[in-house]
Amino acid sequence: MNLFQKHEPTLQQAVKALHDRTFYAAFPENPTPAVYGETADADGKAKFSAQCGHRFNELKQTGEDGWAGQEESPYLQEPLKVDYPVFSVAKLIDRSTKAFHSWRKVSVNDRAGILMESLDRMKSRFFEIAHATMHTTGQGYMMAFQASGPHAADRALEAIAAGYEELNRFPSSAIWDKPMGKFNLQLKKEWRAVPKGISVVIGCSTFPTWNSVTGIYGSLITGNTVIVKPHPGAILPIAIVVAEIQKVLAENNMDPNTCQLAVDTYDKMITKELSEHPEVKLIDFTG
Repeated sequence: MNLFQKHEPTLQQAVKALHDRTFYAAFPENPTPAVYGETADADGKAKFSAQCGHRFNELKQTGEDGWAGQEESPYLQEPLKVDYPVFSVAKLIDRSTKAFHSWRKVSVNDRAGILMESLDRMKSRFFEIAHATMHTTGQGYMMAFQASGPHAADRALEAIAAGYEELNRFPSSAIWDKPMGKFNLQLKKEWRAVPKGISVVIGCSTFPTWNSVTGIYGSLITGNTVIVKPHPGAILPIAIVVAEIQKVLAENNMDPNTCQLAVDTYDKMITKELSEHPEVKLIDFTG
């Protein structure tokens, strides 16, 4: 069973909900042990605590220009001391351009399977993401869990479903048959959806995953590569999501630079330079 076959039932339910305009949630919003396991919350909190004071080494982006991180917990009133790899805009653009040439050729089914699998991996880290959200945004526990976890994943699923449905709405090939009296003129026609290129998703400090995943997954399902530029004060929650996307890409012999994390700092922000780069074709800013 490939990843598309594994996740197709959930995807089709999401597509049906779009057509029927009905409620559908694939990810339970209640952080109950009955759904997520007796130790899920404690395990997530422990993973978050273990990450504090260390480098975030989960990304599959190499050749960094340095390490940086300025997140501070509103609860602890002290820095998290989590450092992330930092890359120049030129390096991010170059790698995204190279990844685009391969990602745009991947079938929509395969793209959907990879992206759906990354949401499954994200689900296993909802509680860790929740604690990371609490200590970067100042949100309370329930809001941090729901908004950054299941609600964000459902928004991402909706973006995948919308992109998948749109790309499959018309046939990719057909025999065009025109009666011409004594004979018919026949042409075999083929069509191909053409992605735009590099997409930049700019995160905010209040809802670091919920506000970003629609742009990330919407661009990826339609064949565009993505550079995620989080707010310097709320990086960890979306860094976990990007790491899971990169892991699934790498496991399926895809370039992990298809989705990159672009970290900056308050004193050296790259948002303007990144957004105004001529190679960037899409910008998503929901802050």
